[in-house]
Amino acid sequence: MVVKNTADAIVIGSGIGGLSCAALLARYGFEVLTCESHTISGGAAHSFQRNGFTFDSGPSLYSGLSYSPSSNPLRFVLDAVGEDIDWATYDTWGCCLPEGDFPAPIGADAFAEILAQLRGKEAVSQWRKLQQVMKPLGEATLALPSAALRYDLGAIFTLGRYFPAMLPHLGASLQLTGDFAGILEGAVSDRFLLNWLDLLCFLLSGLPAKGTSAAEMAFMFAEWYRPEVVLDYPMGGSGAIVDALVRGIQRYGGELRLGTRVAEILTDGDRATGVRLQNGEVIKARRGVISNISIWDTLKLLDKRAISTTFRQERDRTPPCPSFMHLHLGIDGTGLPEDLHCHYIFVEDWEKGVKAPQNVIAISIPSLLDPSLAPPGKHAIHVYTPATEPYELWEGMDRRSTAYQEQKEARSRICWKALERVIPDIRDRCELTLIGTPLTHERFLNIHRGTYGPEIPVTEGVFPSATTPLPGLLLCGASTFPGIGVPAVAASGIAAANTLAPVHKHLQLLN
Repeated sequence: MVVKNTADAIVIGSGIGGLSCAALLARYGFEVLTCESHTISGGAAHSFQRNGFTFDSGPSLYSGLSYSPSSNPLRFVLDAVGEDIDWATYDTWGCCLPEGDFPAPIGADAFAEILAQLRGKEAVSQWRKLQQVMKPLGEATLALPSAALRYDLGAIFTLGRYFPAMLPHLGASLQLTGDFAGILEGAVSDRFLLNWLDLLCFLLSGLPAKGTSAAEMAFMFAEWYRPEVVLDYPMGGSGAIVDALVRGIQRYGGELRLGTRVAEILTDGDRATGVRLQNGEVIKARRGVISNISIWDTLKLLDKRAISTTFRQERDRTPPCPSFMHLHLGIDGTGLPEDLHCHYIFVEDWEKGVKAPQNVIAISIPSLLDPSLAPPGKHAIHVYTPATEPYELWEGMDRRSTAYQEQKEARSRICWKALERVIPDIRDRCELTLIGTPLTHERFLNIHRGTYGPEIPVTEGVFPSATTPLPGLLLCGASTFPGIGVPAVAASGIAAANTLAPVHKHLQLLN
């Protein structure tokens, strides 16, 4: 194989944002090279195998991907490059809350029935009122597709074509600029319903309603509470999504290099011109470099003279959200209850708040949907604290020390406690147990302090755009608009790719 030392565009990092960007760039006709430091692509969404079990490393809750057209930006990328995978669909997840254990269908009417049982008619009335409030807001978010976004004057044409469709929604659009807590005022006062909405906000943005963008929640309501809604799971695990994006890149002539760590972003004068790899190899970029790694890690690759001190200081001060505790388990599935759900959410105490460490736990048993993820008669389980584990508790610890092992056991107890609400004899069933910590997250994802991304409440600012003061350097991923989570990072990758693409090609793709 001939090793290329030039490309039109170089993407650093192969998370969903970077792969989406690279796939679209290749689709636009660019010669694109993606450099990934890990030996597995996918970033926080990669899958890995142990002893015949396939595990998701991160996201496991998907929607808007099993059908097309869809409002999910990732679905747009898959369609653009002509790739798809098989999807399992379902409409209910399990809840283990202070109020008790119950299934939670995602449709608006089905959830109203749960509210009636838990809280009575007044809570149902408030839920119905909220649906009415959110309907025009959801329509406003869907009127302007994220695929039209770009960060240059070409946006006049790509966004402008949707202006007539936006006109009826201009009033609603003004409400989308604040946080979701502002939308709830005057509509919802029931304490359980407020807690539930805080939880949904947290699972979407890493923040409660106070701080979560109203636009994000409007998008979610339009997706989750439409008629006949289903949730999706990729057959083969989250790695199947990654593989589909990689196939899309390669279909159009792009290249992905694994185990390829970038040591420096090169500049010439006032422009980014390529990268230097850890092995010393230099690769030039004719059009630009796009960084899919975190903003903190991107800054480490730039010479201090390459970018303004003001930009560096501002972005380096971006607050990171906390990290994760993970349990990846391979278990004996003999005699498990037949009514198990593939996903559960556990909350120990509403009064602590959804962001409190050791309080909210996510459980995924994807082998219930896709038996190929585990050996016959077995199941693969992923349990995690969704971005609530303080990195400070782990900072500087020796991963080989007894203290580290003891802390792993202690900090993972809440994950076991949550899982025991679902499978009481889980410890007796375990055949494989892997415990991940913020240091694990930091090591394998090569990310600053093991974070999932920035923590920027909409009341305090917005996620920065893909652009930087350094011409030729763009950003995508969780450190950029519209934020963290799979749909958001896919949208960021789309916007970065569009910014490099000629306007006429962008318009053709939108058509």
